[in-house]
Amino acid sequence: MLNGEHYYNQTLKKTVAVFGTIFNNIKIVRNGGTEVRVPIAYGPRKKFLARIQSPSLGAGNAPDGETIALKMPRMSFEITEISYDTASKLNRFNKRYFPIAGEAGKYNTTMQSVPYNIGMQLNIFATNQDDALQVFEQILPLFAPEYTIAIKNLEGPNTSTDVPIVLNGTSFSDEYEGGLQDATRRTIIYTLDFTLKVRFTGAIREQSVIRIVDTFFYPTIENRDEVKAAFAYGYNNVENFHITVAEGDEPPLDDSDTITTTFGFDYDSP
Repeated sequence: MLNGEHYYNQTLKKTVAVFGTIFNNIKIVRNGGTEVRVPIAYGPRKKFLARIQSPSLGAGNAPDGETIALKMPRMSFEITEISYDTASKLNRFNKRYFPIAGEAGKYNTTMQSVPYNIGMQLNIFATNQDDALQVFEQILPLFAPEYTIAIKNLEGPNTSTDVPIVLNGTSFSDEYEGGLQDATRRTIIYTLDFTLKVRFTGAIREQSVIRIVDTFFYPTIENRDEVKAAFAYGYNNVENFHITVAEGDEPPLDDSDTITTTFGFDYDSP
């Protein structure tokens, strides 16, 4: 917190969590009708490949001479790029207002959120084509090529922001050791590249509602000396306005709120 400012959300963390949640309930059917859930975890593709090709890595407390292999099929995902979304640029001076529960006359405000594109890569690892295709073909129908989800509290308290997820393309690789017929370690990988269109929100500031405004207009005054003279002689040639907002009205104000304007008031405003 700095000078009354604080940051409400963790946009990147929430976006990554929601992306992984989309694919966390995919299942495949093995011979005999048995359903098997496909696990998913965040991590670099190279890390999972190294773990698959060398199952003894990360065995932890496994007994000597034993290895622990990763369950296949499985999925991994990772952030590949973060770039500014110039096509979705918005007016940076826009503000959003959020009432504070139990605090009459106060509210939180934040400037316009900033649009960014987050590149995300999803990898499907399998040892045979049947398993890989079952996973792959459950994902493709969701994206045509875009799928939109709503994320709560992304741009402030009690907000809901639509985040489009665009499938940019897919690729396939089949890696194995030994001959084609007797491959001892075969890894089939389907790679799907996505773009998430998100918005990052800056600091949130606590402010009080401005309920009284006094303004002065000088229609016939052209220089500083005349302004001083006008005030010295009882606001001659000064058109003044006193504007007040009803106590029960909260920002942002609209036609349903009560705003009172008084012309030509004596300067005893509080």
